[in-house]
Amino acid sequence: MPAALPLRSDFDSQTLRGLARRCEDSNQSRRLLSLAAVYDGMSRTEAARLGGMDRQTLRHWVLRFNKDGPEGLFDRWSPGPARRLSDDQLRELATIVETGPDVQTDGVVRWRRVDLQAVIKERFGVEYGERWVSQILHDLGFSHMSARPQHPKQNTRVIEAFKKTSPTHLPPT
Repeated sequence: MPAALPLRSDFDSQTLRGLARRCEDSNQSRRLLSLAAVYDGMSRTEAARLGGMDRQTLRHWVLRFNKDGPEGLFDRWSPGPARRLSDDQLRELATIVETGPDVQTDGVVRWRRVDLQAVIKERFGVEYGERWVSQILHDLGFSHMSARPQHPKQNTRVIEAFKKTSPTHLPPT
């Protein structure tokens, strides 16, 4: 079995425990306490168990600690894949959503995700699934609201005449 990786010499267990106490990230604090246990002479297996990890994971954190110090013990999340629509295209899509569909050209009275999916593919040449269309709309600041659809030939005068006209103040009974 190969020898254990040595830890940095510019830290000790008391320093790491003090950092763990002041730390706001619970994962970093847990890793700092495991490394402090290693500085105290605890076996790597026991120190890993103390931090809720296995020995190999502790070894990875030792490598990052030796390279970057306590800052290397933060979780590093990947930003994910780059957007396939440019900022200009996203602004154009936001304008399309805000203005709403045209019944004659778009064939719909309100936007659904599947409709916007087709618009994105047609105008920008980019294919997205419905779920990602929803995420794009959320990132653009739109929320899911389903307005009641209106028939394009609806007569507003007929609607107003049909509404109930109750008096504003009812007399006491």
